[in-house]
Order: sequence, then structure tokens, then C-alpha cells
Amino acid sequence: MRPRNTVRKFRLHRGRKAGTVKYRKKPVVVEARQFRQPVDIGELARWCGGEWRFEYSPTEHAPQIILIPTLEGTMTAHPGDWIIKGVKGEFYPCKPDIFEATYEPAGDSADG
Repeated sequence: MRPRNTVRKFRLHRGRKAGTVKYRKKPVVVEARQFRQPVDIGELARWCGGEWRFEYSPTEHAPQIILIPTLEGTMTAHPGDWIIKGVKGEFYPCKPDIFEATYEPAGDSADG
């Protein structure tokens, strides 16, 4: 018996117009932590492989930020943002409104 090919190719179905096709995101469980003040920013930066610093602001109190190395380059997490550990171990920041619209609690905590 030959093993099944588990890779699926995306094809347009007959009768559909070429162009945009709708897709639904697969349900996956990810780890995420919100960057809140006060927080142990050093520990949070170490968790995601990033580094923390103060963002330069000439007119206001300089907020703390975390620079996160991602697959697309370095991205900045600001207080309130969520930091997500993806399915392949990659990290990236996500704005709170996008996080709330995209994710829901999975029912268990990664902390134990």
C-alpha cells in the first residue's frame, strides 16, 4: 500500500471565476502573553528572544518597547500588544484589537 500524499495543493474549483477565493484559518493553539505595564519587561523580552528599550519621544515620557526578531524582520511590541508564539516557534507582536478578533482562550494555561 502506497503512503498517502499529505500535502494538499490549493486549486480553483471548476465553475469558479479565477481570482479571490475565501479561506478559513485553521484552528491552532498558540501561546501568547500581553505586554502590560508594570511587567517584568526583561523576562518577557527573553521569552520572545527580543530586547527591550525605551522608545525615543521628544515630547512625552519615553515608553518601553520590545524589539522582536521575526521571520519578516524586527518588529516592535508596544505596551498593550500581545506577543504570540506561532506554531513553528516563531514570535510576533499583535495589536490588541486584532488579537481579540482572532483568538479566544483555549481552556488551559501554558504556564502550568
